[in-house]
Amino acid sequence: MPHRKLVARLQAVLGVSEDDRKKLANMPHAIKTFANGEFVVHQGDRTSRCTIVMSGFLSRQKVLGARNQILSFYVPGDIPDLHTLHLPVMDHDLRSVGPSTLAFVTHSFLIDILVKSPALMRAFWRETLIDAAIYREWVGNLGSRQAQPRLAHLLCELATRLGIVGLLEQDSFDLPFTQQDFADALGLSAVHINRTIQELRRQKLVEWEGRTVRLLRRSELERLAEFDPSYLHLNKYE
Repeated sequence: MPHRKLVARLQAVLGVSEDDRKKLANMPHAIKTFANGEFVVHQGDRTSRCTIVMSGFLSRQKVLGARNQILSFYVPGDIPDLHTLHLPVMDHDLRSVGPSTLAFVTHSFLIDILVKSPALMRAFWRETLIDAAIYREWVGNLGSRQAQPRLAHLLCELATRLGIVGLLEQDSFDLPFTQQDFADALGLSAVHINRTIQELRRQKLVEWEGRTVRLLRRSELERLAEFDPSYLHLNKYE
């Protein structure tokens, strides 16, 4: 069901009452699967529904000049277009990175349950603010770090976010991203990404076999990345 990872996500950042969990469990939705590289929505589209990631990954991206720039990644439990409740015209693309399964919920339904539940209103508003905090961290990462800590920071972030929704096992997780996806997200060339991955492997900080990434010495990787998860605002009591 689409609400399970979403509830896990909301529980981590704020907490959800039993009554509100039931509302999310009973929300009407349409489910659709997307192939790798398939667009969920295009820049300029007007949308009347929000997307819940059930499985897989999405990227928020824009074509700037001759380059595709990935602005953020979304994992199961995320609602990448929650802002369309107020800004329905998309100013970027949403694309599936690897295969994904998504649930779509109408704006009208979401607005109705948010009006009726101040707690859910606060939780969803908080989600929007956290999304903005992640975006700010990405800007800082791209603007101030060299290639190794830049990639390390992204890996640490993804591991933390996947752990929230139960998709991290012994610091190991699956990523369908290509080296070009990493290049587009980190402002580097695919060749540079390849060299950087090999260097992290050589230092025995990561193990990378096919789609599976394992953080071998996570604390050292976090120090290299200067990774401080406080921008993810996981403390529901703060």
